[in-house]
Amino acid sequence: MNDELKGAAREMGGRVQQSVGDALGDTRRQAQGLYDQAAGQAQQQAARLGDAIKEQPLVATLIAAGIGYLLGRLTS
Repeated sequence: MNDELKGAAREMGGRVQQSVGDALGDTRRQAQGLYDQAAGQAQQQAARLGDAIKEQPLVATLIAAGIGYLLGRLTS
């Protein structure tokens, strides 16, 4: 299973966990559900970013160099 699907599964599990927490009034379970949702979304985005870098490595390198240059100019 790739990281994007794992992230989607974790996000969905977090939604279920939050719903159960809501129904039971369990704030700890609600918070864990929210955490899992956010972690799942982050995992999906990281997988998409990795795919984009693999598809267009030159563009990704140029963007990273541009960001590095701008950050360098801002801090000096």
